[in-house]
Amino acid sequence: MIKQRRPFYQWKNALSPVRLLLLFYLAAVIFSTILLSLPFAYKEGVHVAFIDIMFTAVSALSVTGLSTISIGDTLSVPGVFILMIILQLGAVGVMALGTFIWLFLGKKIGLKERRLIMTDQNQTKFEGAVKLIEQIVIVLLTIEFLGFLILGTYFLKYYPDPGTAYYHGLFATISAITNGGFDLNGSSLQPFAHDYFVQFVTMILIIFGAIGFPVLIELKTFIFSRNDSRRHFRFSLFAKVTSITFFSLIVAGAIGIYLLDANQFFKGKSWHESLFYALFQSVTTRSAGLNTMDVSQLSQENQLFMSFLMFIGASPSSAGGGIRTTTFALVVIFIITYARGGRSIRLFKRTIFEEDLQKAVTVTLMALAFVFVSLIILMSIEPFSMMQILFDVTSAFGTVGLSLGITPDLSTFSKLVLMFLMFVGRVGVVTFLFMFKNDRKENEKFQYPKERMIIG
Repeated sequence: MIKQRRPFYQWKNALSPVRLLLLFYLAAVIFSTILLSLPFAYKEGVHVAFIDIMFTAVSALSVTGLSTISIGDTLSVPGVFILMIILQLGAVGVMALGTFIWLFLGKKIGLKERRLIMTDQNQTKFEGAVKLIEQIVIVLLTIEFLGFLILGTYFLKYYPDPGTAYYHGLFATISAITNGGFDLNGSSLQPFAHDYFVQFVTMILIIFGAIGFPVLIELKTFIFSRNDSRRHFRFSLFAKVTSITFFSLIVAGAIGIYLLDANQFFKGKSWHESLFYALFQSVTTRSAGLNTMDVSQLSQENQLFMSFLMFIGASPSSAGGGIRTTTFALVVIFIITYARGGRSIRLFKRTIFEEDLQKAVTVTLMALAFVFVSLIILMSIEPFSMMQILFDVTSAFGTVGLSLGITPDLSTFSKLVLMFLMFVGRVGVVTFLFMFKNDRKENEKFQYPKERMIIG
């Protein structure tokens, strides 16, 4: 008896939102790889191996910025625009961009699509999911346009003609706000190491892209509210925890980066040079990957500290990766609460759900496992030091893009490992783990007897 094939829409309905979302991201990886494989995407006479094309596509879609090729020397102008499109897709998410296109075409967003939006944007409720996507795209495009005008106009002093200046301004803006970390000159922002205006604007764009789109939307609502409404406006717990953790990590990161190399790299530098070097490197570890200095000049202690910052990454529902700032905050607060004998986590007169705490602990442990196993694998097949490999591994997982210069020389298998880390870092550990979730509800009408375990 011949078994009939199930139509695609039946397969679509049979898949859980998480599996369907991961399937869409895999399709986006294939589509991005095909786009970057087109002959006109490269300069005349340039040949790039397929593994490097795929690596660049995954790096752009996960807005990481790790690269095995020199973007400026390899890609043509059309190729650079293709790369910018992929960065945009990776920044707002596959479902977010798809939803916006559907809305633009007047299509109806069904229940299945709303569940996918929730999964893609780490939301916990259906209410306002589509409205959220509209606001994310509008806010992102508005900030990008302003950044493009500011940097493009300012770059007139660096480039010979307006076309080139605004071309570089557009790419720099998109690379910064998407936390992509790619550059056209092959040395990131090192040529602007003493141009504090470029650094300041870039840091603002990085923060906008990494702090979380819901936070930006709440801030926009607060700013444009009437005076009487503004007085009674209440920021969400997510916005409060995210903002405090995000900026605390930036400040602590800058202080730590400076102190760990105060007698080496920063020795003999003026206060403003030290301030911007340390501050920019701290901001860029949130998930950006741009740099104003060669990070290999820093001490190993500093590189290890920056690896820790990259492991944390950006905030949820942002363009960045890593375990996310809220995960880090909940784990730290849980440890402090448990040490003090507390039974529940309370923040800003709110009690945190146990499920959210379980997710935070699970994400942290699984992320450590991913990084540790990847480190062991790469150390066993690559000739580089543990610090060099760890730096690239945490950079990939945090979708940051900083490197100690070993990425182009890695073997094909090592590049595949980094691509896996970039993919997991972008979609999120929870989303990746839920791919293996059993959708069939088990019989919970009875429970086994409980028994205590000896811990610690």
